[in-house]
Amino acid sequence: MEISYNWLKELVDVPATPEELGDKVSRTGIEVPGIVYPDAGLKNILVGKVLSVKKHPDSDHLRITMVDVGEDEPRQIVCGAPNVAAGQTVIVAMPGARIKDNVKIKKGKIRGEISNGMLCALQEIGFSDSIAPKKYSDGIYVFADELKPGTDALAALGMHDAILDFDITPNRADTLGMRGAAWEVGATYGNKPHFDDKHVVEGDTDANSLLSVTVDDKEDAPSYNLRVVQNVKIQESPLWMQKRLWAAGIRPLNNIVDITNYIMIYFGQPMHAFDYDKVAGHKVTVRRAHAGENLTTLDGNDHELVRDDIVIADSDKAIALAGVMGGLNSEITEDTTSVVFESAFFNHRNIRKTAQRYNLRSQASIRFERGIDQSSIGLALDTAAQLATELGGAEVAKGVLTATSVSGAPTVIDIKLSRINHVLGTVLTAAEVSELFDRLGFATTAKEDGDTTFTVSVPARRWDISIVPDLIEEIARLYGYDNLPSTLPESTLTIGTLTPVQKRIRRSRTLLEGAGLDQAMTYALRGPHDNEHFGLEQSARTGLAMPMTVDHQDLRQNMVMGLLDAVRYNVKRGEVDVALYEQGRTFIRQADKKRPAEHEYLAGVLTGNLVPSNWQHGAKKVDFFTVKGIVEELLNDFNLSADVTFAATDLDSAMHPGQSASIYVAGQRVGLLGRLHPAYEAANDLPETYVFELNLEPLFVAESGDKTAVPAPKFPGMSRDIAILISDQVTNDEIVNVIKSVGGKYLQSVTLFDVYTGNKLPAHTKSLAYSLSYLNKEATLTEDTVEAAFGDVKEALQTKLNAQIR
Repeated sequence: MEISYNWLKELVDVPATPEELGDKVSRTGIEVPGIVYPDAGLKNILVGKVLSVKKHPDSDHLRITMVDVGEDEPRQIVCGAPNVAAGQTVIVAMPGARIKDNVKIKKGKIRGEISNGMLCALQEIGFSDSIAPKKYSDGIYVFADELKPGTDALAALGMHDAILDFDITPNRADTLGMRGAAWEVGATYGNKPHFDDKHVVEGDTDANSLLSVTVDDKEDAPSYNLRVVQNVKIQESPLWMQKRLWAAGIRPLNNIVDITNYIMIYFGQPMHAFDYDKVAGHKVTVRRAHAGENLTTLDGNDHELVRDDIVIADSDKAIALAGVMGGLNSEITEDTTSVVFESAFFNHRNIRKTAQRYNLRSQASIRFERGIDQSSIGLALDTAAQLATELGGAEVAKGVLTATSVSGAPTVIDIKLSRINHVLGTVLTAAEVSELFDRLGFATTAKEDGDTTFTVSVPARRWDISIVPDLIEEIARLYGYDNLPSTLPESTLTIGTLTPVQKRIRRSRTLLEGAGLDQAMTYALRGPHDNEHFGLEQSARTGLAMPMTVDHQDLRQNMVMGLLDAVRYNVKRGEVDVALYEQGRTFIRQADKKRPAEHEYLAGVLTGNLVPSNWQHGAKKVDFFTVKGIVEELLNDFNLSADVTFAATDLDSAMHPGQSASIYVAGQRVGLLGRLHPAYEAANDLPETYVFELNLEPLFVAESGDKTAVPAPKFPGMSRDIAILISDQVTNDEIVNVIKSVGGKYLQSVTLFDVYTGNKLPAHTKSLAYSLSYLNKEATLTEDTVEAAFGDVKEALQTKLNAQIR
């Protein structure tokens, strides 16, 4: 909220400079991060009266003007503005003046003609385009009021002011109006604000004979009130009104629209004005929008409305989005002669959702979202009508059209003095507390019954206060946080430690980084199709009610998609060797549950070379076994008692059918690994890419085996090698299981050390070579024992797997 220091001083006594005020207010609860002086760097800028205008002899667009600036003789000034005309009161930068960006104005000649100064647009003296009146966007600014030539133009424009930036938190929306800010500043310094509320003079025409109003659902508009003014003249607002709006960062448009904006920044009460003659049937209804109903708002944008939108409608159509923005079909124009002023209180939830849905978050919607002073709704409406008579010569119809209303009654809270002192650690007296409540404008009565009990009446303008702690907070900030006693808390120190789950997660990160992967962090919000693949658990969709973008509307059910985005981003920028991992949470929701469960997942993605080439060796390209080895190392570190198996079952369609596997622990699927399907890679602009994903939840609770240290064997072992020719449909896992099942009690390990496939072998076959290690820990093995066990292995491979011994 931009607060004009000069305007504030008109409403309450401020015994401090702007800097002192900003510091004081910041220490009592509302931060003031900055103060702007509109006249900073400007000088020697006066009011001038254009006496005559003639065409420049050597230019089609320049004009030679004679301007009265309060001197004995008028000044000749060459001006290029297309709107300059005799009789205008304008802004004149004199020779030696400083205008925006510290530009110095000098006396000189323009195309051979002397120019003793410059006629200025508002933008040339520091006004932004967003607040300068559109009427003067292509030319110089012309004062609507008669001003004496030679007087200070900056003073006339209200630029000798300080604009304080009140950074208002959502709970202090009461200061989103100058009256609320005056109460806050007054409480800070112990001064009461003084407001000059004028009485509205009504005519003889009954408003009920001109217009009818209804509200379909009181929950949508707990208070809805209208006034009708007739025979109004639409014109430019007087300078005092424009200065108020400029200080608040609002562009003046015309007297009626300016009145609604003025009421908003003065009372904090958003208002709207409709052209009475454009209200079909002279009937106003507050209702929900019909599905598919269209409305063009004042900014010129078309919107297809939904059922959740509250609209203001006439007998035919919607004419405004309630509390957000009016419709173009009922706007105030130069031809308007009768106006309907609206002052209301709308359901803040619907207003917020509507403003977000159509990206129409306005000053009005912000105030309705955070709350308004329910006791000033009627006063704001009356003031708007009174201003219409003052600024537009309007006649106010008799009576207020009220469809719904709220009481605006104060909130009464009882609080004990002992409670206040106990919470704050102070020894405040009853008189001191009463004085603080009085500064806030809270009516208070005190009752003595061994402990003073205050009955505090909190006015509706402070709707943020409803319970005892709220009152204690008010006392604390006015008393001064720096005046509260400082004490050290008494507590027992607890040494922090990581939980087993946290330790395991950190351990897994360490192992992956040791394997050459870098940690990535991706969005937990995904697009509508990002959960179609790589899921490890059955889950229903969990979508956001109001997503910011379509690419971030669903909670993720896998970790792989975010990492694939990272691969795609890096590859497009020339980084072709990518090895990333991410540990985070997925959101798994059962169809009969409203809320998803959060499960810890771990995923990785690799592409290109894991090891770059150098003078010692060539590059090591990522393959299936690289990823499988990383996953095995991770799982081995869990030291699981249950068997860990890899099987080409339950594969996702996005995975390569011949280079992928599901990961099972004790028969439960806990992960996946392998290469992406080439068709999926091509469709998603990805190179040859390998991924893995683990659901850590079952691993956290799985039983762990004991690691027991054993001495080195005392007796030598033996080994035997065997090469077999076998069908390419038989897996290594099947072969190893057969060998172990018949290998005897002395078989220690089975290692595959060679694989050969090629045109020298029969079709659909492969050659595998294994090394079998034998050891008797109690005695020396004999050749006969090993040969007998090795013979059993050969026979089993031949009979069970139809293998040929080579």
